[in-house]
Amino acid sequence: MPYTVSQATLRRTEHWFVRRGVPTMIEGYGFVGHVLPRMLPSLAFVALASLAWLVPLRSAGSQGWVLLGGVAVMTLAAWGTSTVFVRRLPRFSRRTVIAILSVYATMPVAVPLLQLAVDGAVTPPGGNVAGLLGFVIFFAAAFVATLVATTYGLGTLLRRAIRHSVFDLRNSVHLLGRALPALLFVTLFLFFTGELWQAMNRLAWWRVGLVVVLFAAITVLAAAARLRDEIGRVEQDLSLPTLSAACQGTPLAGAPVEHLASGGQLPAMPLTARQERNLLLMLASRQLVQAAVVGSALFAFFLALGVLVVTPETAEQWIGEKPETSVLFPVIPVAMLRNATLFAAFGSMYFAVTSMTDADHRQQFFAPIIDEIERVLAVHAVYLVVRETVPATPDGLGAG
Repeated sequence: MPYTVSQATLRRTEHWFVRRGVPTMIEGYGFVGHVLPRMLPSLAFVALASLAWLVPLRSAGSQGWVLLGGVAVMTLAAWGTSTVFVRRLPRFSRRTVIAILSVYATMPVAVPLLQLAVDGAVTPPGGNVAGLLGFVIFFAAAFVATLVATTYGLGTLLRRAIRHSVFDLRNSVHLLGRALPALLFVTLFLFFTGELWQAMNRLAWWRVGLVVVLFAAITVLAAAARLRDEIGRVEQDLSLPTLSAACQGTPLAGAPVEHLASGGQLPAMPLTARQERNLLLMLASRQLVQAAVVGSALFAFFLALGVLVVTPETAEQWIGEKPETSVLFPVIPVAMLRNATLFAAFGSMYFAVTSMTDADHRQQFFAPIIDEIERVLAVHAVYLVVRETVPATPDGLGAG
């Protein structure tokens, strides 16, 4: 009797991909069948949260905050209910899809009209800069952001990356112990450069933010280049031991890969551009969170070092004038905060790139991420073979 698989098993495998933050690995992945159903909680949250603008705060007086709290509770309840529903990966009919999109499309018109009716005035997002067009911009931006995040599982990827860093404290301490000495050797003496303090004293925070974004972009580009090499290597090693080990603990654990893989190895299936972007985001999110841990430690170190070593008189001599101070930290010059931010961002980028290229660092910090990507690719290969070559039955897994 040939091996058979049920539609339920295929659905559980697809759910496994979603929980790993790689929903694009689902065959036939599309907006109507897969993305929009999972967008529903976020769209419902945005639509209901916008009703907070309709709370008649002027006429309600002291009861306004009570009404606002009621709207918040209703919004969270609707978000939680729709989230539980969407976890089952429902499929919507065309009529349901049209209804959902139509209701959301009316929000830029319905919200200001209802607000005008209950409060006698309209307060568009962004004030009077965009006017009533602000409602259209707000709801369109929320839809696009939700679409991109849902398509590539960004929320799941970020949660998994943070959970990996927060709960694996031993690895985080080991990471800092290995990374900080080398990074401090590269950056320590530059921290005491007078010209740099002068530049940082005049540099606006938004420019510092752009520098941090630039370093993050370099990290993502380096991850993209390394990912292509790793994908090519994995595709050449879809052997039976690799496939069997990868399927353990997944809905395809009972799949007889020795019968599915003719010749002892599955053929490499080319990934689509969207799937490659999804894997890149998986790799980049883990690398960026790891780099953020290192960057936070570097920022704290340089801030403590600056407070201990750089006196107000020294800072004034380097800058050439009395240093600017911040409201939150009145005893710390703003130039010191910006310097610490700059070196923390540079050190994070340096660590992230080194962990992908240096053999020693790669084994410690980069290999676990690649192992997870390898597992996704191996399970995806088995999933494709099972889905395309094995007849679907309502009974479940079986082998004869």
